[in-house]
Formats: sequence, structure tokens, C-alpha cells
Amino acid sequence: MTSLENLSLPAFPLFQPLGDRGLLVTLGETIDEAGFHAVRKAQFADTHPPLEGVTETIPGYTTLLLLYDPKAVSYTDLAAAAKERLSIAGNLQLPPPKTVTIPVAYGGDFGPDIDFVARHNGLTPDEVVRLHAAGRYPVYMLGFTPGFPYLGGLTKRLWTPRLKTPRTRVPAGSVGIANNQTGIYSVDSPGGWQLIGRTPLKIFDPDRKDPFLIHPGNMVAFNAITPEEYRRIEKGGLP
Repeated sequence: MTSLENLSLPAFPLFQPLGDRGLLVTLGETIDEAGFHAVRKAQFADTHPPLEGVTETIPGYTTLLLLYDPKAVSYTDLAAAAKERLSIAGNLQLPPPKTVTIPVAYGGDFGPDIDFVARHNGLTPDEVVRLHAAGRYPVYMLGFTPGFPYLGGLTKRLWTPRLKTPRTRVPAGSVGIANNQTGIYSVDSPGGWQLIGRTPLKIFDPDRKDPFLIHPGNMVAFNAITPEEYRRIEKGGLP
């Protein structure tokens, strides 16, 4: 399949109305890093400078949703302006993504599924920790709960299916694996991902000026810490 970075594909991009205030731009149909870069370029092109009437841009795996004020711009005019911006998006040189380092206590009560992940992949728990912490993960999008980052780039050596029966409560900060992705639970919630660790950082905090610690387009790095370091950071110590 042709790379998603080629925005001149006959079928893509597709422009569709989403309600009376949304324009959904679809850039492809596969979830991969090429699509991640295509969405980043499209978002950058549509916000530098901002398109007239657009109030928010929301990236997805292969889509970019433009929310707009219909009193300021019509759907037809916005779609034409977005199409023009996308014609140059493929050639943009984007600034390097911000890297957010997340400390994680792996295994034990923090990661009750790490042994299963290890057995499923013919590894030891220590190898799971080493491989997971060695990765650099693009943030494809936020979803499911406020601030939950869906991360790409997980090595195939750690791919593990979801739980057959989801848990009714997963603690906020839990780091999990589901098939070929890894992610971080931003709030206490139900969930079916295999839990391998937990971070003491608040991924989502509505009382912060910026409630979200991680944003789409960032890169995430994990740093293995001890349970003692976890408790120190949890009490307000520096990571």
C-alpha cells in the first residue's frame, strides 16, 4: 500500500461533514507511523496559521476532525480551504515532537499481568521491563477516558492480546498492553489491557492549567523505577 504520507492518493484525503460543526478529514485506513506523521502534518498545516472559523482540531489514528463555528465559515468554504492546505502538507518539515518521560514501577502489585505477557512472548519479566522501557512511542491520539494516550511503536516481542474478561476497575496510572499497542490509564476505570506497571504521575488532572500531561503528536519514553521511588514521587517528589 502506498505510504500515507503521500496526501495525493486518489481516494484520500476524504472530506465529510460531522454534524453541523465538524469537518472530518480522513487521510488513510491503516494504523501505523506513516499515518501518524500524515495526521501531524495535516494538523500543523491547518493551524499555522489557523483556518478561519476553526475552533479546535482533534487528531485520530488516520483522521483529523476540524470543529468550526458555522457563523464564521461555511462547511463548503472550510473544506476548500482545508483541501488547499493539505496540498502542501506532505512537504512540510515539522519540528521534532516533544518527548514526555514517564516513570513506571513494573510488575508486582503495579503490574499484575507482567508474568502473563512474559510467558506469552517467551520472555522473562525482566526482559519485558527492559524491552518496554527501551521503546520510544508516538502518541497517536487521546481517547477512551480523558487523557488516555494510545501509543504506537510497541516492539512485536511484546504484542499480547487483551484480557478475555476486562477488569471492572483499573487504577489510574496503570501501564498496559493490548495487542500491538501500549497505553496509560489516565483515571480509574474499567479496562481489559494487560497491566505491566504503573506510574505515580497524574496523566490527567482537571485542576492543572493544562489537564493533560501527554498530547497527540508527543513521543513517550518510559523509565523503570523502584517501588520506593514510586512512593516518593507519589508524595510529591521529583521524578
